[in-house]
Amino acid sequence: MRVPFRRPGRNQRPEGAHRPDGAYRSSAYLPLLPWQVRQRRFRPARFGRRGLDPDEVQAFLDRVAGDLDAVYQALRESRLETARIKDALRRWQSEQARRINAGRW
Repeated sequence: MRVPFRRPGRNQRPEGAHRPDGAYRSSAYLPLLPWQVRQRRFRPARFGRRGLDPDEVQAFLDRVAGDLDAVYQALRESRLETARIKDALRRWQSEQARRINAGRW
């Protein structure tokens, strides 16, 4: 069966924007850091218009920043544990190689 040629539409993702893990990120996307969330401020609503309660917004931002902080801390711990395990594996492999080489000679 022949597949007809299709031109890319304006709502299609740009090339290279789809990551292998299934997430879509713009090339200009930078993840938020906890301090960026904590320092974010919103302009108050203009006179006569409805707006958000600044205290509720700030409480929510603090909660999001706390969650981000916990995630980044867990990521740091995971990376340290990974480095420790890799180092232990390298030492074990080197010791095994030395034992094998010492037995041959």
